[in-house]
Amino acid sequence: MAHMNKETNKDDPNLDPFEINFLPEFEHGRGPRDVFVNEHGVVIGDHMYESEDSPLQQWTADTDPAVMMGDEWVHPYKDIGFQTAENRDYFEKGILPTDPGATFLHPDKDVAYPASTISTNNENDSHPEQKG
Repeated sequence: MAHMNKETNKDDPNLDPFEINFLPEFEHGRGPRDVFVNEHGVVIGDHMYESEDSPLQQWTADTDPAVMMGDEWVHPYKDIGFQTAENRDYFEKGILPTDPGATFLHPDKDVAYPASTISTNNENDSHPEQKG
């Protein structure tokens, strides 16, 4: 794979379809460009996303989204998430996201913990440290 720099563009035939043109400060120390198997036995970077070992293939209402936390689930160069407008702005142009809370959204899975989606009428119930 050719080294990317500012002169390369998204139409560069050497780029993987999921890669973007990282600014130099985001290229160094990212990790491998090749496909790898993470510690959970799931192939990362082959774009299949259908690995039978993946929690996404076994997702239920009881699945704790934390099982897919961490860098071992994201390819450092070839992740579909890099194609979002927010990630392209950040990694290609250095523009910080305007909504930092939106960085953990998943297109077709509700990864919110049930406790975070329950609202109460008594504010003190949700903040026990504030009780007098």
